[in-house]
Amino acid sequence: MLNCTTVTVFLLLGFPSLHHQERLIAITFLASYLVILAGNLLIVFLILSERDLYRPMYFFLGNLSALEIFIATSVIPKAVGSLLLGSRVISYPACLTQCYFYFLLGCTEFVLLAVMSYDRYVAICYPLQYPVLMNSQLCLQLLLGSWTAGFLVTITPTILGARLPFCNANHIDHFFCDSVLLMKLACADTWVVDLVTCTVSSIVLFGSLAMTVVSYLYIINTILRLPSASSRHKAFSTCSSHLAIVILGYGSCIFMYVQPSSHYVSYNKAVALLNTVITPLMSPFIFSLRNQQMKDALKAGLKRSLITSRRQLSF
Repeated sequence: MLNCTTVTVFLLLGFPSLHHQERLIAITFLASYLVILAGNLLIVFLILSERDLYRPMYFFLGNLSALEIFIATSVIPKAVGSLLLGSRVISYPACLTQCYFYFLLGCTEFVLLAVMSYDRYVAICYPLQYPVLMNSQLCLQLLLGSWTAGFLVTITPTILGARLPFCNANHIDHFFCDSVLLMKLACADTWVVDLVTCTVSSIVLFGSLAMTVVSYLYIINTILRLPSASSRHKAFSTCSSHLAIVILGYGSCIFMYVQPSSHYVSYNKAVALLNTVITPLMSPFIFSLRNQQMKDALKAGLKRSLITSRRQLSF
């Protein structure tokens, strides 16, 4: 430790094996980020502006879209700067901040996905009581509970990680400050931090996944007992978009984080891309194209915009 040089900055290596294609990767990241912003902001705007979408399902969907924007913003802008401008340096406080918010937003999203599955369970299994059970007060409490749960499970690993010393090694083989790779650079025993991180990740992932699975078992059982095929198709269609996001999100994060850090290998960058770029990019299309009410709201919004534009031009 006497010969240790305290690290104040880290270097994000990005994609060393694709060094000559990094400019193209950066442009792809930037284009994806713009689409993520446009698509998810459009969903939020439609939900806020269309009275037909003033329902618990769309309330949670709007907040999920906002979370997708926050997750992408916590990673992509810095990645674009590192790859396109060559500014690979990130300060120690900035690196810890990125780790914390990425972890916080991810945990909050998983809890929110579980809440959305509960909402679908109530809507399909108890349709007559749904307006009473899923009132605005409960929806707000569930949303605040999702953020509170995300904060509580991420604050302890972050505090423990911030107390670790870092010296000499400062190269992170990733396109953002990933907590697992950051802990590998610490010049101290990190088994406590690794254990806490793995434990809270498992609790959030498998706890919310268990709630989602149980909800959908009841949903499927209820749908299969519906008398007509059209009713079953309509019920399944309201859940398909949510299920697609659940599979993408849970699959990637279980693969990345619920494992010992010694098994965290470089090909997890591809899985991280799925979680930070592809899922936020696809989410607006999945929810808008698979949901008739969203499509109707989009058509109505475009129609009003055209009418307003024509009136302005006529004057």
